[in-house]
Amino acid sequence: MKNFALIGAAGFIAPKHFKAIKETGNKLVVAMDVNDSVGLIDSYFPESDFFKEFERFDRHIEKLRRENNGSNKIDYISICSPNYFHDSHIRFALRAGAHAICEKPLVLNPWNIDSLVQSEEEFRKRIFTVLQLRLHPSIIKFKKEILSKSDKKFDIDLTYITSRGKWYDYSWKGDLSKSGGIATNIGVHFFDMLYDIFGKVIINEVHFKNERKSGGYLEFERANVRWFLSIDDTDLPIDQARMGLRTYRSLKCNGQEVEFSSGFENLHTAVYEDILAGNGYGPIDAKPSIEIVHKIRNSSAIYKTDMAHPLTPR
Repeated sequence: MKNFALIGAAGFIAPKHFKAIKETGNKLVVAMDVNDSVGLIDSYFPESDFFKEFERFDRHIEKLRRENNGSNKIDYISICSPNYFHDSHIRFALRAGAHAICEKPLVLNPWNIDSLVQSEEEFRKRIFTVLQLRLHPSIIKFKKEILSKSDKKFDIDLTYITSRGKWYDYSWKGDLSKSGGIATNIGVHFFDMLYDIFGKVIINEVHFKNERKSGGYLEFERANVRWFLSIDDTDLPIDQARMGLRTYRSLKCNGQEVEFSSGFENLHTAVYEDILAGNGYGPIDAKPSIEIVHKIRNSSAIYKTDMAHPLTPR
């Protein structure tokens, strides 16, 4: 049994980490968040300590490290805080003598990756990131099929619509400097999936972007990809909207749908199992997708009819 701490306990993604820690047979010793709406912890680790102030959380981690010759120390710190805090919280974890498991995106800027690699070497601790689509059974099967056709280049349409209300615009997620924007906040793991399957990026174009949606074109070594990401419910297909569904995922390869709409429920547990088995994905694995979204964030949008995703606004 490993001892875990968690930063960002009141966040949207934290429950998936509570569940993963529990299902892998480990213990959440202490959690931290500036907000105290964390009652869900009771469903997993009611005995866990909790702090609202980072300074008290830091002191508690240090106390555990020194108690009983280090037998109570924290082994892993899971990071579910807002994107712009990830870099700092990862470094805190390493300085505290723990490995870091950080939600996507690992960092906002590619050059921060190189610095984190140096920190791993300095503190002799690992940094892991959550690239859960690499462990999705349907995506694993799809990758095997693609790799078996080594002489082909594929045409891909990626569509991801996950509806968000007005609150999104007023939260840190709606602040480009804090979240990295739509492509970073909701798209980075899809871009990682595409890189992992189709290889290096050759062309990265942006055809449209605003605060709630973005679209563009990516040419990989083995695929031409039209992509569209949105948090606007008016972009949902009519059938989805009529059924009251708020999320739509679609990956088409040469016009054929690749089914991966289900199977997301246990992916974080699979990520933890992979890490605890001595594997996991680190900063170098995350860097290509961070480079993709950084380029998207810092590029001007130029609409191109022949390459644009069908849902991309003109």
